[in-house]
Amino acid sequence: MERRRPELLVPASSLEVLKTAVVFGADAVYIGGEAFSLRAKAKNFTLREMAEGIAFAHNRGVKVYVTANILAHDRDLKEAEEYFVSLRDMEPERADALILSDPGMFDLARRVWPQVPIHISTQANNTNAGTCLFWHRMGACRVVCARELTLEEIREIRSRLPRDMELECFVHGAMCVSYSGRCLLSSYFAGRDANQGFCTHPCRWKYAVMEETRPGEYLPVEENERGTFLFSSRDLCMIEHIPELLEAGIDSFKIEGRMKNALYVAVTARTYRRALDDCLRSQQEYRANMGWYRAQIARCTHRPFSTGFYFGKPSQDCQGEDGEAYVKEAVYLGLIEEVCPAAALFAQGQEGQRAPADGERLLARIEQKNKFCVGESVEIMKPDGSNVTALVRAMYTGELAAVDSCPHPRERIWLELDPPPQVYDLLRTQSGEG
Repeated sequence: MERRRPELLVPASSLEVLKTAVVFGADAVYIGGEAFSLRAKAKNFTLREMAEGIAFAHNRGVKVYVTANILAHDRDLKEAEEYFVSLRDMEPERADALILSDPGMFDLARRVWPQVPIHISTQANNTNAGTCLFWHRMGACRVVCARELTLEEIREIRSRLPRDMELECFVHGAMCVSYSGRCLLSSYFAGRDANQGFCTHPCRWKYAVMEETRPGEYLPVEENERGTFLFSSRDLCMIEHIPELLEAGIDSFKIEGRMKNALYVAVTARTYRRALDDCLRSQQEYRANMGWYRAQIARCTHRPFSTGFYFGKPSQDCQGEDGEAYVKEAVYLGLIEEVCPAAALFAQGQEGQRAPADGERLLARIEQKNKFCVGESVEIMKPDGSNVTALVRAMYTGELAAVDSCPHPRERIWLELDPPPQVYDLLRTQSGEG
């Protein structure tokens, strides 16, 4: 059987992050609307933002999938039907697929929008070929494998499916302690249903064991100086195992993270894009570049990495004593939204404002995410894989008043950087990595 080129599927929590995913190497992006997407705390997309994002992606040959993968109650179905109608009627661009898990939602979508391709979410517990074949008979074109499957099991499932039924698998990101992500802890402790999109992440809380007749005496369980994190799993990272993923016949490599920022998306999309392309050309080239992949994938906030269930039952390295600790090697500063000649920009400003002396200088606009100052060195992260150190020579407010720093979150500012960046470059704190 001829192997198809796998898709790199990247998450997006907002329009800015969607554009980042597209520019930094995604073949497809998955997003959530303002309801039904299991990520109530994410920014998510209004229908207007969704239309703009889909148009941006389609203009660059990238697909967009919309998640509506809650486990629905009867009270959800009328609004869900209206939502599917709105998605169906979006013009001139529509989503390329819906991601669903609930059979009732699936049936509703098929009735309202029969032409739309449907992908079955990992929330549906897709652990065997029979389940995949069932969904294929129902009209789905893709199944997202449960994260509890090994590569051997995925390979066996692939061998039993028709070629037009695709398999999608998570290859990177946070892992839920609950089976296929169907968490009940959040409802029990906080009254917020994770399967409706309101997870409070109780698996990341501190826990202790107490014997029934000894109230107040807490017994340590894999404890360190930070506390006991009994349910907190490490993050999945398969960047060192691309050949095995390809050999298993996976059609879509999925990165987790619909609540992550643009830095996380840029780092993961760019690194997996290069690793996948290198491996498809030559495994020798892929192995030779492994040091670059490892260094780059570490440049966003993450827990210590593991390979999850792919190579059998996870050992303690998947849920070890430091599994809760985040690693943070860079800070996101902003995405370049516009680059403009300084002279032209100041010519449009208020009377009395003076442009930088050199009329050839360029200013770049960002929405600032974290504070930095004039005189600092920052890092320009480029979609082509390069990282460029740049000096912050000057900084101006949106009204073009000169300032020394940008302490206010989400303030739009103009920067003079040396060397100047390009639109959609990403700024982060500098590190020693090249």
